[in-house]
Parts: sequence; structure tokens; C-alpha cells
Amino acid sequence: MSTLFLTEPEVERLLSFPQAIEAVEEAFRALGRGAAQNVPRHRARAPGTVLHMMGASAAYLGFSAWKCYFTTAQGAVFHLGLYEHATGRLVALMQANRLGQVRTGATSAVAARWLAPPGASKLGLFGSGFQARGQLEALAQVLPLKQVFVYSRDPQRRAQFAQEMSQRLPLEVTPVDRPQEAAEELPVVITATTSREPVLDGRWLAPGALVIAVGSNWWHKAELDLTTIRRAHPIVCDDVDCCRLEAGDFRQALEHGVFDWSEAISLAEVVCQRRSGRTDSSDVVLFKSVGMALEDVAVAVRVYQQALQQGLGTPLPLDPRQ
Repeated sequence: MSTLFLTEPEVERLLSFPQAIEAVEEAFRALGRGAAQNVPRHRARAPGTVLHMMGASAAYLGFSAWKCYFTTAQGAVFHLGLYEHATGRLVALMQANRLGQVRTGATSAVAARWLAPPGASKLGLFGSGFQARGQLEALAQVLPLKQVFVYSRDPQRRAQFAQEMSQRLPLEVTPVDRPQEAAEELPVVITATTSREPVLDGRWLAPGALVIAVGSNWWHKAELDLTTIRRAHPIVCDDVDCCRLEAGDFRQALEHGVFDWSEAISLAEVVCQRRSGRTDSSDVVLFKSVGMALEDVAVAVRVYQQALQQGLGTPLPLDPRQ
């Protein structure tokens, strides 16, 4: 068999948020029982460029994968290579921008299932870009959302985002002019921005709120202020080792001695019910996500299997044994 090449439109056609959420939750459960292994992201830099590399093995699925993406001033290009354990073959090569958006949203949805206050029908969203869209689409699958309040720095972009998402989802999405309106008295608050400086002030958060922070995966960038970290209990990471390398949201708290990595717990521990995600209804809970290759593997396997069933993709003669 040849390696199957899947384009962005084909991946988008084959991938839905419900199946991605199911796949990602299964992946965290497998990680918790030792049936999967994740390798944190590494980066190689050259003037004006960064090569980002990450990988994971999913023994419970019988597949491993790498994901690489290359960023320049012109944007980013994403690819994923999927290997089958039984044969040792590179069975699929796929473009992975949409896949990354969906798996990031799916991870937040899994966290919300386990950590959000019961019956959360309102949500605040910081950001109106590509990842913010994926976050909202995913959270709408697992929470009984009715109202969303979105803030971003560009009034035109946030208004356009609100109109687009109100049409796409059965939700009332409202653009707000002040950032605190996307946080005050809301049970769930998401930060999905490209900001280098905090966009969320912890004083705005209601007791019992869940904060989902997904925008920063660089040590020099932070969406959350010191007060947010100080108020949060518990602090849940998609992966503590990955966050140690990349979660700049914690840098100031570490420097001020108000947070220690021993306090952080992993989403896998919560999903496997070894650690409690919320001990008191008034707790402000923080979920910090920097992105894991295991999430990509879990979702890519679903895409590949459906591509075979539906006859999609282009065969590439990449197997040297043929």
C-alpha cells in the first residue's frame, strides 16, 4: 500500500468536533494508564523562521505520528506523518492546520466536561481569530451554551466574528467593548489570543469560574495575569511537562513565589479520576493548554480511517519496500 496524502479540504470534510472530542478524551485516558507517550514540542530557529516539531505514540491505537510546522512572516504550514505500528509504514501524510484547530478545541471541550460549573450557559471569549472559532465550536458541543460575549482589540473583527458565529451556531454571540464584559459574572472564560501581555485580569473572575487559556505556548508570552494564577485552584495542565517548557502564563507567578509546579495536575489525572478537578463550587479553576502531539495522533487516526472508508486521499509511492 502507498502512503495516503490528505489535503486540508479533505481533512476538514472527514473531521467533526464530536468525533475529535471523543478521540481526545480517549487519548487522555490512555495517557493516564500508560498506554500512550507524548514528546513535548521542540523548536529550531533561523533568521525569520521557526521549525516546530512534536511527536507521540499511541500504543492503544497502534499508531505513532510526528507533527511539524514551519512559521515565517508569511504564516505557517502544518504537516503530520502517521505511522502504523503493525507494519512500520508511513500510512498517511496530511496537511494539519484544520486538524490542529479542531484538536485544540476538542481538548478544551474535554476539560470543560470535567471542570466547568454544572449547567454553564454563558461564556466569555477573548480573541476573534482562527483558534477562537475552534474553541467556541468545540465548547458548544459539551456545554448548554446560550450566550457568548467576545472581546478582541479590533472592534471590526470582533463584530464580524460575533455575526459569523451567531449564524454558524445556535448561540447569541455578542461583541463587547470592554474586556471585563467577557469575564465578569461568567461561568466559563476562554483566552485564545496572540497577545504577549495579559488580557485577563483575575479580579474580574466570578467565584466558581473555569478559565481555559490556550493562546500562549511560548515562555515569553502570557494571556493571564498574576491575580488569575493566584486565585486558581486547582490548576490543570494538558500536560505538566509541556507547560513547564512553554506556558509563559506561569512565569510571573513562579518568579513571585505564588505558584509551584508541584501544585499543577494533568488533565489525564482528572479524566482518569485520580485527581479531583474541583473541590469546592466557589473555586476558580484554571485549565492551561499548550498543545500536545498525542491530541494530533488521536484525531489523525480517525481522519485516516475514515479516508480509507470513503476512498479519499491521493496515494503517494513513498514506501521504499515497494
